[in-house]
Amino acid sequence: MISISLCMIVKDEEAVLARCLDSVADLVDEVVIVDTGSRDRTREIASKYTDRIFDFKWIHDFSAARNYAFSQASCDYIYSADADEVLDEENRERFRLLKENLLPEVEIVQMKYGNQLQYNTVYNYDEEYRPKLFKRLRQFTWIEPIHETIRLQPVVFDSDIVITHMPQESHGSRDLAGFERQVREGRRLSRHLHNMYARELLIAGGAEDLERACACFEVSAEDPERSGEELLEALCVLTRAYRTKGDDLGFFRYAMKAMAAGGCSELCLELGLYYEQGQQDPAEAAMWYYNAAYETEPILILESGRTQALEGLARCHRRMGQEEQAVAYEKQLGECQGGV
Repeated sequence: MISISLCMIVKDEEAVLARCLDSVADLVDEVVIVDTGSRDRTREIASKYTDRIFDFKWIHDFSAARNYAFSQASCDYIYSADADEVLDEENRERFRLLKENLLPEVEIVQMKYGNQLQYNTVYNYDEEYRPKLFKRLRQFTWIEPIHETIRLQPVVFDSDIVITHMPQESHGSRDLAGFERQVREGRRLSRHLHNMYARELLIAGGAEDLERACACFEVSAEDPERSGEELLEALCVLTRAYRTKGDDLGFFRYAMKAMAAGGCSELCLELGLYYEQGQQDPAEAAMWYYNAAYETEPILILESGRTQALEGLARCHRRMGQEEQAVAYEKQLGECQGGV
């Protein structure tokens, strides 16, 4: 049977840490807690479960903190958890069985992360796989009977374990501040972070967040090294920002660029909101909501081409006195929500 180190980075988690550790500590062989500057009872609570508690000066880099936590592990595998995660009894049993039966060649185990859509998270699905259990020391092996080569891709196993995410509050403001810091320090956002920053802004960003992000995404919109998808991401943020602050010229400048780049559901939704809320023109708004739902695809927020577009269609047709169409769209909305 494999051995497992639980590795966590924490800061001011007194409200949830015991709940998390109670659900998993007895399933692992070692608990490693890395504290990044708690001022509450986090360290005291952690000490009831382990004496392997380490301090790490916060440098605004989650990867650096997690890498340090991983460096303190000594078991065969490392289980990475956040303090607001919980394993219920059914999934505790699944975890125990996984530990007893995991084949040694498996290097990464994915587990389903549940309850993701609470508090405006940046994910499009309420439950999806995330890598959670990692082999600590990778063993390179030769493969292929001829033209032999080293296997570089990890062996990944998708388990049936579901982790329940139970946050106390939204992390949106914290995450947006982190993105702004990256930009302020002159770092070029990777493709992954560019996508995540755009998502966070469209889901949780307020007018001030959007305003501060404009300079970053205006640069992206003119950057020939950004991909077509990144260009559309930037234009989605900019159309939202300029619509929010009532700048029609800026709004249409970037909306037209986005249409020339191929368009997407998020852009059509913005145009629908512009005509519905800003121009009080439900007929024009309905046309754009229809395009968001049926003629384009979302690139950032799945719901922009589903529930949000259908809600807009129902509102606009009702305002136009077209109750039958409004009810039809509401029926589709119910079917869409039921399938989530």
